[in-house]
Amino acid sequence: MPRTKLIGAALALLLLLPSTSLPAFARKHSKKLPPAPAIQRMDERERAIHALNRLTFGPRPGDVDRVLSMGVDKWIAQQLEPGKIDDSALEARLAPYRTLRMSALEMVENFPPEQVLRAVADGKMPMPKDPQLKAVYTAGVARFNDKQAKKNAKAVENADLLEMSPADDLSQEMKEKRQEARDHARSRALDLMEMAPESRTQNLAAMDADERRGFWRALSQDDRDKLTSDMTPQQKELLLSLENPVAVVNGELLQGKLLRATYSERQLQEVMTDFWFNHFNVFLGKGAERYLVTADERDVIRPRALGKFSELLLATAKSPAMLWYLDNGQSVGPNSQAAGRAKNNGKPAQGLNENYAREVMELHTLGVNGGYTQKDVTELARVLTGWTLEEPRQGGGFVFREPRHEPGDKTVLGRVFHENGQREGEAALEMLAHEPATARFISTKLAQRFVSDTPPPVLVDAMARTFLESEGDIKAVLRAMLGAPEFWDVKECRAKVKTPLEFTVSALRATDAELTRTQSVNDALNRMGMPLYGAQPPTGYSMRAESWVNSGALLNRMNFALRLGTGKLAGVKMDAAKLAGNGTKAEEVQRALEQALLAGAVSAQTHETIAKKLTDPLVTGRKLDDPPKPVNQGAVAGLILGSPEFQRR
Repeated sequence: MPRTKLIGAALALLLLLPSTSLPAFARKHSKKLPPAPAIQRMDERERAIHALNRLTFGPRPGDVDRVLSMGVDKWIAQQLEPGKIDDSALEARLAPYRTLRMSALEMVENFPPEQVLRAVADGKMPMPKDPQLKAVYTAGVARFNDKQAKKNAKAVENADLLEMSPADDLSQEMKEKRQEARDHARSRALDLMEMAPESRTQNLAAMDADERRGFWRALSQDDRDKLTSDMTPQQKELLLSLENPVAVVNGELLQGKLLRATYSERQLQEVMTDFWFNHFNVFLGKGAERYLVTADERDVIRPRALGKFSELLLATAKSPAMLWYLDNGQSVGPNSQAAGRAKNNGKPAQGLNENYAREVMELHTLGVNGGYTQKDVTELARVLTGWTLEEPRQGGGFVFREPRHEPGDKTVLGRVFHENGQREGEAALEMLAHEPATARFISTKLAQRFVSDTPPPVLVDAMARTFLESEGDIKAVLRAMLGAPEFWDVKECRAKVKTPLEFTVSALRATDAELTRTQSVNDALNRMGMPLYGAQPPTGYSMRAESWVNSGALLNRMNFALRLGTGKLAGVKMDAAKLAGNGTKAEEVQRALEQALLAGAVSAQTHETIAKKLTDPLVTGRKLDDPPKPVNQGAVAGLILGSPEFQRR
């Protein structure tokens, strides 16, 4: 099926969205709402589908039957105890990515940022002795020196030549030079392919920086893949780190996120990890965060995702990633010893920074209408002075520096905190974690993630009561939500619009896709407006439909679905024929895929729209006198994945 015709079919499905895909909360309504209808409880199969849609990143083939066989309630109880679930298959997938197990210090040492390379170039730090590390540092120093000196005109010319796109207006001479460079690179690549992977890696590492850079740029992506296909993950990692060490750290972080969401058996833990990371958001693009986010999610968020809220709050407050992102690491008490020394030495003091104090009240605990004042923000900022982090080269961990701490008593929300160093901040955060406003704010956000953009007040009330009675036990709050009839109301089934992350991962899981490289999925998320770890404001990404339902975003979803279904998504493989039961007739293939991907929950309007497109000569390319052609199962799968029904969970 031609791609342009597939897009046309996809656009026809998009026309269904205004009436069939937006739940009631996303449409305008009168100020006076009618009484809520009586709750209609789901049957057991509906409960299994609903639980998988809400508590995981989406069902895989066979998951519904597995949950029914175990029992929905028993399955939920199992998911609430992730430590008892075997996740060794996922760990095997993650094993090649070393940075996922490294500390910030180890990352800086093995994948040096520009500041470290500058220090080595200036002779302030020694060159490492390990041969592979030395190669990485040597290449990095060479890049740094080239950047600083802005010399080697030939290298610049070659780089410009190789980076220009085919659409650029090149002279014939430049085109010939570029083709010559590509031919030479391909010839060199063929010679390297004759070598064993270890020798090939050593030869590539031995090239000087300019030669290697030009070589890689001249090769197509297919040629690069062939050159590295039989290399070990460590060998591939070395080659990438020779060109861009930070890209290794961040690339493996993104890869790990998608692999966990797609393949983990501990699905509820991964959903909650994503929820809390978004709640306590930090932005990967802010300087040192590139080396801090991995540990923040791994060591701070995930282990506490189903624990006590107060412990999670305190851990995030001490997280180097949070201290850096919201600048509390720079905050200095106006009357502290550090401020006094700076004044005596005629140097400007850093001063009090209120960013974290404001956001911990507004976004992390009490909520915007939580009853605090600007005075409370300032006082809490004074309480938290001295909470900072070590330099990344010293490990980048949390440290309390007494000389930066503001002396004297402080009053937050009417409670006096006597001067007590680090314990002042710990006591203040403990107080915030147990406030009734916090219980309501957190319960509302959880209900918005799992139930509805406008959750029933009676449900939020029950969850908030449990939060207070259990002293912020996250599992207990989830149990209260899952035990409430409102969660299992039929009207909530497929009523929440998926975020781009939920959509892409649910499509990968629904099709039982095999991920060998995640860059194409990351690119798709970028186009949909939800790059991983890429929310710049502390609010994180929205969970509400209104943020994601627009024609441009939905068209990008359609494009992703069609690329996945038709095998055009690089690094991703799925077997549409297997999902379709190896059928060949259009009607049987469509029915089989609707059952496999949507559990049969497809509207007549969507079914008929897809069916018409599958027999349309403009789509099939069949002329009147052509014999019947087998249906393109991948195209059908792509259209169903792009349907209004699959956009909801």
